[in-house]
Amino acid sequence: MGRFVEGADRSQLTLLPECLEDWVSEDNTVHVIDVFVEALDLHGLGFERVIAKQTGRPSYHPAVLLKLYIFGYLNRVQSSRRLEREACRNIEVMWLIGRLAPDHKTIADFRKDNGAAIRKVCAKFIALCRQMGLLQTPSVAIDGSKFKAVNNRDRNFTHAKMARRMLDRADMALSIRRQCMLLGIARSGVYRPPRPANDNDLALMRRLDELFTAWPFLGSRRMTAMLKTEGLRSIASACSG
Repeated sequence: MGRFVEGADRSQLTLLPECLEDWVSEDNTVHVIDVFVEALDLHGLGFERVIAKQTGRPSYHPAVLLKLYIFGYLNRVQSSRRLEREACRNIEVMWLIGRLAPDHKTIADFRKDNGAAIRKVCAKFIALCRQMGLLQTPSVAIDGSKFKAVNNRDRNFTHAKMARRMLDRADMALSIRRQCMLLGIARSGVYRPPRPANDNDLALMRRLDELFTAWPFLGSRRMTAMLKTEGLRSIASACSG
């Protein structure tokens, strides 16, 4: 290799194994996650299986899965399968959860069964940041949140809606095609105006909004299954399609 930097031999054995602590710097965020989760009262927050059963196969402690979940949220790793892979190859995750390797179903079930408790943990974290002076009073942080508004489709106007209202069907000098071309809108929106949503559609959309707000990590298949169990088969078929 000449004067190039050479790596270590993969088959080289070491007498004293390297400590995992040496691979994680002191300013790494996993230290914050570890201290924060260890200070929480998981049973009081509503996490399930905090107290282990005397019989059956031992399960993962909720603190371990919560640390993994928070790590994935901070590093934009939301998929349970990707978190499973990170637990086996990421040194920071190995340090955080003690080299445990939960499978993707265990991670997904933890998020599904402890959604309300996880939201309480987020509120605890915000309160901690305020006590430490990391958040100021006039600051507002919005990250993937959905807020309901009083403005509906009939009360808001876009450029296309205003342009359609400017059309004059009685004008004999300019055809509808020519007017649409001048206004920059499609003729399909003029010949086939959008159908207003009925009460049933609005109820279904509200239910979808509630489910997505409560479980934002659900995919289309899980959402379809939940809607079918509630009897909303019309919109469930639309989601699966």
